[in-house]
Parts: sequence; C-alpha cells; structure tokens
Amino acid sequence: MKCPYCSFDEDKVIDSRPTDEGATIRRRRECLSCHKRYTTYEKVENMPIMVIKKDSSRQPYDREKLRKGILRACEKRSISMNQIEKILDVIEGQINNSLEREVTSEFIGELVMENLRELDEVAYVRFASVYRQFKDINTFMNELNKLLLDK
Repeated sequence: MKCPYCSFDEDKVIDSRPTDEGATIRRRRECLSCHKRYTTYEKVENMPIMVIKKDSSRQPYDREKLRKGILRACEKRSISMNQIEKILDVIEGQINNSLEREVTSEFIGELVMENLRELDEVAYVRFASVYRQFKDINTFMNELNKLLLDK
C-alpha cells in the first residue's frame, strides 16, 4: 500500500477490524518512512450484476437508480432513509444470493414491491402504479383490492 502522504511503499498495520457487518475490513496503517497514519478499507470484489430490461437490453445494476425509484414512491411518507437503505441492502442481498450475474428488471421490481408492501402500503401502491404501468382506474382498483384481501 502506498502512503498517501509520501508515496512510500511499505507500512505496518496497526489495527484491523470488521465493519459493515463483516463485509469490509478497516485497517489502520502507519507509514514506515514518514510515520504518518492512515486508514484503508478492504472488501470482496463483486462481479457486476447486469439487469435485463423489458426490451431485452442489458445494463449494469445501479443502486442509485433503484434508490431514486424507491424515494419517489416514499415521498411525503414517514419512512426514514435508514429504512430505505435497509430495503436496498435486502434487495441486493437477495440478488447476490440468487448467484445469477444477470437478473431481470421484473425480478428486481417484484423484490421492491415485496419490501415496500411490508413497510408502507401507500408507497407500495405508488411504486406498483409505475412499475406495473397502470393504464386506467380499473387496473389501479384491482391492485388495491388485492392489497385489501391480503390483510
């Protein structure tokens, strides 16, 4: 590891501890030349996940894009950013556990709806209306009726 202060190539690790529930290791290092300390983080390199869109095109999975969609659905609801981040973590965990490097946008959409349904019914219906592209009030009412029947 190169020292960020003097670019010397050798250092010693002073402290190592897991962070992010063990997903990352934080290392405190000291340069053997200038004796300044700095922190590095080490994590497993994940293979990129490709999302297969409805038109069969493929694009890299983008957590930020998913976050924006969920935020839009949760707008003006009493849902914290922590809850949204937990949903994103759960969804990414399920995608990674599927062991597939390519997943459909439908699969991701269903995971989002599943998690939003448990968190907030209004956010769920908002997301579903965009995701399922409700064409008219009847389609919207059918989804609401399903929600009411499941209670």
